[in-house]
Amino acid sequence: MSEDTTLAPDDAPKSALDRLADAVIAIAATALFGLVIVQGWQVFARYVINDSPSWTEPVTLLLLSVAMSLGAAAGVHTRRHFGFFLLQDHMRPAIRKLVDLLIPLVIIAIGIVIAYWGAVLLFDGLHIKAAGASLPQSINYLPLSVGGALMVVFALNQFVGVLRAAPAGEGL
Repeated sequence: MSEDTTLAPDDAPKSALDRLADAVIAIAATALFGLVIVQGWQVFARYVINDSPSWTEPVTLLLLSVAMSLGAAAGVHTRRHFGFFLLQDHMRPAIRKLVDLLIPLVIIAIGIVIAYWGAVLLFDGLHIKAAGASLPQSINYLPLSVGGALMVVFALNQFVGVLRAAPAGEGL
């Protein structure tokens, strides 16, 4: 009789990328909560106080960008974003292995484009002030760029994982 040493998923130690993804999810959730608070204040100030603050729109757009970009990156880490799950279920194992290698490469390419152009757009508009808030006009591109970079990191990890999972006799 042998003892099973496989840890259950809940008992498995978390890697640094798992902890990073947890932090990213926490930041995205906090941004969503902040978005609700800011929009709630906007509605209250507009209809109850009759004095609509000008800063709520740019702050809402920034919080939405944070939630969207970081949420998408976390979705890449958990393999819930950018997948061909139904299609993969009906593929032969050899083709599925190729698709498993291709998907992270596509995500890496998309993440690089998002991170690069997000940074270009961010730096291009840093000197322009946003209307209604003392923020740069292009600040909404910062989360986009960070999210793209995180997508690259998470997809690289997945790509390495697929390569390591390849059987020794199989040449890829």
